[in-house]
Amino acid sequence: MKLVIFGLTLSSSWGNGHATLWRGLCRALAERGHRIVFFEADREYYATHRDLTELECGQLVIYRAWSEVRARAWQELADADVGIVTSYCSDAIAATELLNDCVGKLKVFYDLDTPVTLSAVEEGRPVDYIGERGLRDFDLVLSYTGGRALDELRSRLGARRVATLYGSVDPSVHRRVGLEQRFRADLSYLGTYAPDRQSTLETLFMEPARRLPQRRFLIGGAQYPQEFPWAENIFFVQHVDPAYHPAFYSSSRLTLNVTRRAMKAMGYCPSGRLFEAAACGTPILSDGWEGLDRFFTPGEEIIVAQTSDEATAAMEFSDAELQRIARRALERVHDEHTARHRVIELEKLLGETLCTLPTEASTAVAIQHAEI
Repeated sequence: MKLVIFGLTLSSSWGNGHATLWRGLCRALAERGHRIVFFEADREYYATHRDLTELECGQLVIYRAWSEVRARAWQELADADVGIVTSYCSDAIAATELLNDCVGKLKVFYDLDTPVTLSAVEEGRPVDYIGERGLRDFDLVLSYTGGRALDELRSRLGARRVATLYGSVDPSVHRRVGLEQRFRADLSYLGTYAPDRQSTLETLFMEPARRLPQRRFLIGGAQYPQEFPWAENIFFVQHVDPAYHPAFYSSSRLTLNVTRRAMKAMGYCPSGRLFEAAACGTPILSDGWEGLDRFFTPGEEIIVAQTSDEATAAMEFSDAELQRIARRALERVHDEHTARHRVIELEKLLGETLCTLPTEASTAVAIQHAEI
């Protein structure tokens, strides 16, 4: 297949989860014989922190204004099989309109931010990447979030066919590496400061640090305020470049995952950091939320804590017990949650959707689906 994707960013992994996810998916798509063209608006924030300028497994088109690239987008769609518009794409509505003008293409919307999207709709706030017709014009709507989010995409935004395409990891990028002293920690946490995560961070990270002054705690991230309640045994690394994430995780005895409020409320919304840490062979301590056991088995592949007592107790696990949990999580990731797995799921979903389209449209696309 040829897929034309209109997304937020592929060129910069700074401050967003889209780029890392798409890089893994694009590599897996190419390995399975598909062609990719990715359109990205040239925004100053990402341009300043660009860490990829050329897509080895496809074409990356960075443009300044939609008017300048519309003709190119039309040309690429002309011989494409699938057009995909994603959440937070700078010109999502214009790209959707262009895709609607194309005949015989599978029209797909991929919401990588479903809890945010649905929260805005519920509160009556505009969603910049969805037009007045909602998601009615798409043949398939993919959601990074499962559970009740799928029903709400139908009822609130008119999606006709909805399916999950959860996060994933590229094992060639996220894998066990050697320990780096600056990242050494008994318990680490990697994440930008967010007010809606602070309460959980206080419970599962700050309080255990107070109780265990002999242990080393590490936060990697950005935008932490001066009034943040630091302690002498809590160390800080200002923004960890994604290239160093494997070293960050590999240098941690245990790492913490804290879920954003909207994601936790929706459930079935695993952060990509869960898969990345597990792929690095690092045991994970996480807050709990509905659907977590769909991805990792609590107590066997991940440690779930809701209280400071539980988090502190997890830090007292033996090295052998932590490594047993980490090893099982690593196996689970390699068995179920790689980018290759998601691409095979995507191929199946596209094939099934194709069968539901009118004959004149379905004859335009031929999808060969192979088992893993």
